[in-house]
Amino acid sequence: MHKGAETVEITEVRIKLMEESEDRLRAFCSITFDNCFVVRDLKIIEGSQGPFVAMPSRKLTFRCNRCGNKNHLRSNYCNQCGARLRETREARDEEVPNKLYADVAHPINQACRDLIQTRVVEEYTLELERAKQPGYVSRYDDAYETHESSAPIPPPHMSSRPTNTEDAHKSSDKKTE
Repeated sequence: MHKGAETVEITEVRIKLMEESEDRLRAFCSITFDNCFVVRDLKIIEGSQGPFVAMPSRKLTFRCNRCGNKNHLRSNYCNQCGARLRETREARDEEVPNKLYADVAHPINQACRDLIQTRVVEEYTLELERAKQPGYVSRYDDAYETHESSAPIPPPHMSSRPTNTEDAHKSSDKKTE
């Protein structure tokens, strides 16, 4: 993407078109980098100059002083215990920017942002055309291919040997069967 950095390739884009909605959200998508890393829940939004890609985000929350439950930043009362929340936060509100969502994943330079934007919008346009075909089915919810088995791959520092004697006996019994 830029000098001195390894290039990253978007190897797959999956689009889930939204039914006619009243807001500007047109689709969700997931992108796969180098056939090995997936980022889900990017949004395709209809902007004034055409569709654009919004990165996946989460609502910012804070914990209730009384019960510890997470609540949306603008909540006046705790969703769990009903305690009043605004009084304890008013002093902090002046210090904290008025931000309700935080990106979960996002590009850190313009070249990467342009790569994602261009590829996703191209695939979105193609998906709109595919959706007009009879028998159209979105691939968005299809399972992503995994390694040969569906078992999780242990980190390199973890041993594949059983951790206790009972498990060791079970695995040795299977070998002798």
